[in-house]
Amino acid sequence: MDGTRLRIGLPKMHLESGERRVFLPEFVGNLQDMGFEVFLETGYGESIGLSDQDYRNAANQTRFSEFDEIYQQDHVLVLRYPGNQVIEMMHPGARIISMLHFPTRPGRVTLLQSQELGAISLDTIKDDSGRRLVENLASVAWNGLKISFEELAEVYPEPGFASEKRKPIQVCLLGAGAVGKHVIQAAVAYGDPQLRGKLFKANVPGVKVIVIDYDLTGHPSDIQKTFSNTDILVDATQRPDASQPVIPNEWLGWLPKHAVITDLSVDPYTLDTDPPIVRGIEGIPQGSLDKYIFKTEDPEWDLTVPATIPSNERRTVVSCYSWPGIFPEACMEHYGNQLTPLMKRLVSKGYDGLSLDGDFFERALYRGTLGYFLHSQ
Repeated sequence: MDGTRLRIGLPKMHLESGERRVFLPEFVGNLQDMGFEVFLETGYGESIGLSDQDYRNAANQTRFSEFDEIYQQDHVLVLRYPGNQVIEMMHPGARIISMLHFPTRPGRVTLLQSQELGAISLDTIKDDSGRRLVENLASVAWNGLKISFEELAEVYPEPGFASEKRKPIQVCLLGAGAVGKHVIQAAVAYGDPQLRGKLFKANVPGVKVIVIDYDLTGHPSDIQKTFSNTDILVDATQRPDASQPVIPNEWLGWLPKHAVITDLSVDPYTLDTDPPIVRGIEGIPQGSLDKYIFKTEDPEWDLTVPATIPSNERRTVVSCYSWPGIFPEACMEHYGNQLTPLMKRLVSKGYDGLSLDGDFFERALYRGTLGYFLHSQ
């Protein structure tokens, strides 16, 4: 094999058993055609029923290695951040390409610097107008709302969720940004077009969406009026100050008892930083692909919300760190299509050669680098 080819490792994600996402064979074949020497973790595609041979059929020079060796390659591409201990396995000068979330993970940024690693954060690869190029925001909204309506249907009071005598469902959306626009489309369709069609034929009243942007959260009396009639509260905010919640926990007491909280922002509790980072809606748990539904009496509530965070007011919460991962193959086909032109540019320019003076994809890719993030602070 040509010794000039860039070596890239694609590991599996071992964060939870429900995490089944892996890049598909077509994308791996594209990486090989670009000039990458591709190393996959042994059994890479088994979570979605693909064999090692399926990948060799698409990229005949693919190599399979164990987990440790994958992280010894010069480049590592993995959708979700693998954890600090894994990052410490990488050699200085290597490049990690992942959803790194630089703005809300200051400790992670410090670690990458101390390990002398190059890094490209997929979530901050943006075009000249600030639009993300690697995202699956529609799936975030649709998957989150689908689960939320399913939960609401179970607990909706008399005359029942599917009754033509019930009031219209009210969805209150916090945030009107990139995710919010998809929330509106998903909400009016109950997160499931087939369910919407069924209820429409039965003459069941539909859904109305009320949008509250950040500025209104400084006026509690208006929020109280809206919350008192809200069936589903959706957090799709991108806060200017992650150290302060958008909705204090006590305000959740204004929601009806049957209300469902839909967490699409999924910011973490990171209390050991200065300033600390808290969740947009105070006192709710953070879910994962293993568990994304939290009833008010769920004992795991107290395990996922720090004791110092108020959480007395509780409603059913649906929260998932990776909403698109509920349907892994569709999700990874989507990401593979978005990443292909960006990875081509990485091959042609090299990590250290990226700049804002290049073409569209080079500029976007450079905006995702750790160096750009540090320079822009």
